[in-house]
Amino acid sequence: MNRPERHAQFARQYTSEPLSRRSVLRDSGLGLGSLALTYLLQQDGLLASDARAAITNPSRDLSAQPGHRAARATSVIMLMQTGGPSQMDLFDPKPELQRRDGEIYSSKFESFQPGSQENRLMASPFQFQRNGECGMEFSNMVPHLASVADDMCMVRSMFSENNNHPQAMRFLNTGSILSGRPTLGAWISYGLGSENQDLPAYIVLRDPDGYADGGVTNWDNGWLPPLYRGTEVQTRGTPILNLHSPQVVNDLIPTHNLLLLHRLNRHRQSLYPNDSELETRILNYELAARMQKRADKVLDLSDETSATQKLYGIDRDVTHDYGMRCLMARRLVESGVRFVHILPPQKKDGAGPWDHHGNLKSRMESLSPQIDQPSAGLITDLKNRGLLENTVVIWAGEFGRLPISQNGSGRDHNRHAFTLLIAGGGFQKGFVYGATDEFGYAAVQNRVSCHDLHATLLWQMGIDHTQLSYVHSGRAERLTDPEVTGASVVTGLLA
Repeated sequence: MNRPERHAQFARQYTSEPLSRRSVLRDSGLGLGSLALTYLLQQDGLLASDARAAITNPSRDLSAQPGHRAARATSVIMLMQTGGPSQMDLFDPKPELQRRDGEIYSSKFESFQPGSQENRLMASPFQFQRNGECGMEFSNMVPHLASVADDMCMVRSMFSENNNHPQAMRFLNTGSILSGRPTLGAWISYGLGSENQDLPAYIVLRDPDGYADGGVTNWDNGWLPPLYRGTEVQTRGTPILNLHSPQVVNDLIPTHNLLLLHRLNRHRQSLYPNDSELETRILNYELAARMQKRADKVLDLSDETSATQKLYGIDRDVTHDYGMRCLMARRLVESGVRFVHILPPQKKDGAGPWDHHGNLKSRMESLSPQIDQPSAGLITDLKNRGLLENTVVIWAGEFGRLPISQNGSGRDHNRHAFTLLIAGGGFQKGFVYGATDEFGYAAVQNRVSCHDLHATLLWQMGIDHTQLSYVHSGRAERLTDPEVTGASVVTGLLA
């Protein structure tokens, strides 16, 4: 049999149809050619309409979107405690650690930085007591949070996957240690939109004096359209930079400029109807125009009563700045903002404020009063206004600390256990979930991963985490991927 006859026989044996270019791309190179083709067609807006409806996610405005189920919560306030608060000094008392203070422990703990080589156990310098009708234990460093114990769910069995601040921060916010992925706030904004079209769905209230570890990656939109990125709002000076023109000669000029810009944008969009980045830019311009008319009133705290300001500690220097951010967060969710991300007071050296590698006692005695009262004031104020039932408040760092001493008076990073506080939004009240070992080193009972937390938060917001996706580079990406992360809704946390 000559070569052409062998080729014909092979073709008859393995296919009844002529080979097309598409089938060659599909069947050769392990299918990578087909993936590449799909990506290129998607980028150019050339996928068939039925395929596009199944796998692509065109940009839209921030109008409120229905979830997959009835939601228990409509908004989230995340009180991010950068640096890694020490669980055994705030929320997780360990009698065995107190009894064996100063002993060198036989099993080696996983340390991150030098100074912990002795593996010497260090007792907490603070006193714990039971609080509220539930009897939840807090240390004397957070008496105001302890006063709202009956409204909170304390999760003592959280764990992370990285001991470095920027990576752990990204892991808690995005589910990955790698940069460039959308944060939880971006995903919720993408999935549900906003209940107020005059404000961004996702707002960030950081310390005006600096950025936390990881910077803007902590509220990045990743490869989601930029419309879903966190918008920074200042609590000192002008709330939103560059929102208003420095000088307006005629009141009609801004209106005419906006009308002209709208016409030019829509004409450009008609030429490139499948350009999602162009559509997002147009939507951002239109949102900014609406914010010029509405945002200042929402962000103006001068009409708050003196009693409310006192509740947040705005009347005191030590709590003023953080109290302002917490009060502004309440006004934002009250106005329909979907996700508010609050950062703590920033250290002058740029490190996370809870990063206590040395002098833990004195540094915690300085930091805790700045954060404790405003955090509890926020929960109390939301409850008094009937907002806590549909607002989730999260208080958490990116990881915990070790039970051994570092540099004689501090504690090193610990990814194996940390404590998270969560209130409102249909979560259990006055409830402690999970447990760590006798020293607080590792979560051992009812362990909760960051992916589990994300799945549970989405569930309370009315979103099935397995169904929320966005196609990026030809792959349907998710905040959680159960096949990879094992993420699941923690029903034990829910009321």
